[in-house]
Order: sequence, then C-alpha cells, then structure tokens
Amino acid sequence: MIRSIARSLALALSLLAAAPAPADVPVHLRIIKGSKKGPAKMDAALEPLKRQLASLAYVRWELADDMQRTMVKGKLESVKLPNGDEVTISMADESEAKVTFEVTLTARKTQSRLTVEKGQRIVHQVSGEKNGSAFFLTLLAWPDDK
Repeated sequence: MIRSIARSLALALSLLAAAPAPADVPVHLRIIKGSKKGPAKMDAALEPLKRQLASLAYVRWELADDMQRTMVKGKLESVKLPNGDEVTISMADESEAKVTFEVTLTARKTQSRLTVEKGQRIVHQVSGEKNGSAFFLTLLAWPDDK
C-alpha cells in the first residue's frame, strides 16, 4: 500500500516536472486616439500602423501611451486610458507562433479575446466614441520594432 502511494506520488511529481513552465511573452502596447474631426494627421510614431488605421473611419491619429510589457499566462496587466477608464489585459493562451489575449473594458462591461500571430499587430477599440474621438489599444507580441 505504501509502495503504491509512493509510486503514485513519484509519478505525479515527474509529470509536474515535465510540464512546460509558462513562457514570458514580450508585448508592445500602444494606446492611440482616433478622431473624426480636424485635418487628417498621423503621429509619426504610428507609421507602422498606417495601413491598418487607414481602413477605420477616423482621420486623425495621436499616440497617447507607448509601453513594453512582459506577459505571463494568467497574470493581469492594467492600463489606464487618458479618459480615466481602465483596460485589463491577460494572456489566455500562448504557443510558439501566436498568443491569445483577453482584454476587459471595465467601464463598458465587455471582454474580448484577441489572437495575435508573431509579427502581427491588432488594433482594438477600447472606448466608446465621444465627440468624434475614441481610444484604441494596439498589441504586438514578440515585437521587433522596439
């Protein structure tokens, strides 16, 4: 009986030791403000996003915040928008070539799942439009554009 328990315990410990540790994923986050009013203008720092942003209904783009974070599966990262709203981001899943984030917008009571492949940027609206402007979050996992 004791040998059986010891073998079971040894097997469980070996399985735990073999399980891969959660990977740290470097992420480049930007908070940007899009406006429908005023002359068309794009902040020079947002040039890599020009093609993605051109398809949206906004004509004026300003960088509000630019940050590098290291995400770990299950750990929440919090970002404050210039309008005072809070956005939380967690890594829900990751593999060698892609990562899935959960983005929660407390003020809007919404949660989205966004999957980003290595080298791909996602642009996600994180505030309601007010006076022709809205805030967006961009995510790039494993950035090479530091």
